[in-house]
Amino acid sequence: MPATNGSRPATRMNAAERRELVLAAAATAFARGGWSGTSTDAVAKEAGVSQPYVVRMFGTKAELFREVFARALDRIVEAFDAELDRIEAEPDGPTPDSDDYWSRLGAAYGELVSDGDMLLVMMHGFTAGGTPEIGAQARDAMARIYTQIRTRTGCTPEKARQFIAQGMLLNTLLAMRAPQHFDEDPALAELSECAFGATLQAALGAANAAPG
Repeated sequence: MPATNGSRPATRMNAAERRELVLAAAATAFARGGWSGTSTDAVAKEAGVSQPYVVRMFGTKAELFREVFARALDRIVEAFDAELDRIEAEPDGPTPDSDDYWSRLGAAYGELVSDGDMLLVMMHGFTAGGTPEIGAQARDAMARIYTQIRTRTGCTPEKARQFIAQGMLLNTLLAMRAPQHFDEDPALAELSECAFGATLQAALGAANAAPG
């Protein structure tokens, strides 16, 4: 059962709402501590529920992380699909051979920077390849995103690689909190401004909101 002394009234929620509460707390905890540095007890404390309750709901820590990781990856795929749908619906919309087309697709990803937890969870998932089930999930996710970009845009493998590499650079800069400290080094500032572009303020907000 949920703890009665938590900060949120979990006992008033239905099962689906309690599940969402724990998943949101898990995203925050895993973003902060990573896969190996976060326990189910840390997730429970973040959610304001008991640790046995988290285990009964999700089973192992790996199963909980995999679900949080999957939700982060789904948001990326959904963001790309939504922007591509908008572009395709425009009579005079940009085409894949134009810079505006890729700028808009990149901006759709850049908007997710405002959710620092989501991007850090994704980063932790990609670096947890030593755990077999998480490594397999990460590889499947990368293949899924690559296939989505190649299929929906009709671009070359090289263009898809460049686009994904740019997204991974954003993740890396966010993970090292470069936007939070970019004014400490002119080179870091220049790289951050070039990488984040119009989404730099969102990146700064996400970095400043992150613990640590």
